Amino acid sequence: MLKKRRCTMAMTSKETVSPVTRPVNLRVREDVRDLIDQAARVNGKTRSDFMIEASRQAAENALLDQTFVRVDADTYAQYLAVLDRPPSGEGYERLMRAPKPWKG
Repeated sequence: MLKKRRCTMAMTSKETVSPVTRPVNLRVREDVRDLIDQAARVNGKTRSDFMIEASRQAAENALLDQTFVRVDADTYAQYLAVLDRPPSGEGYERLMRAPKPWKG
């Protein structure tokens, strides 16, 4: 009796199975669509590609903004102490010496 062997190979990016896509329908005002089209053209993208990328980035940012980090009480106290310290150091001093555009 012959045993069947499974041959596994790493897939290259060209060999990967493309994910299933599904339509998303949006109704937008004409001026908004025109703005999106203009931005897409400037970036060398189609309207769909531009909207998908912008939406994905917005979704990731929305989820990242909701990240909850747990730390123990000592670590949290140390974090608060750092925030309560007055700013100092060479970088801070250089920033304070920099010209302020709002002061003309």
